[in-house]
Amino acid sequence: MKISHIEHLGIAVKSIEESLPYFENVLGLKCYNIETVEDQKVKTAFLKVGEVKLELLEPTAPDSPIAKFLEKRGPGIHHLAFAVEDGVQKALTEIEAKGIRLIDKAPRKGAEGLNIAFLHPKSTEGILTELCEK
Repeated sequence: MKISHIEHLGIAVKSIEESLPYFENVLGLKCYNIETVEDQKVKTAFLKVGEVKLELLEPTAPDSPIAKFLEKRGPGIHHLAFAVEDGVQKALTEIEAKGIRLIDKAPRKGAEGLNIAFLHPKSTEGILTELCEK
């Protein structure tokens, strides 16, 4: 597996509309994309900091993973996403062979049209890790 860069940092928020003023008016960042990912029951907003993106994650249903995260932990950093150059499926195969627990056995579609897959935080030093490819 070849990681090229940090793709984005996922941040769980209760409301994108209420959170954006902090990122835009206080930090001076610009939101460039808002979209809903229906199958993940999440609305996302993207901002850039240099080459790294911040992904704000708002739940769209009470049973969504983000809603459950907010209920347990409150707003904050949800996951770290890495861009992989040699494909998410290849990376998953390599990682599983090294004994890492997978949440996704195969890539799925995420925000911004990326192929994504998650690794379980119980085997990744407590960090929910996402692998991404265009």
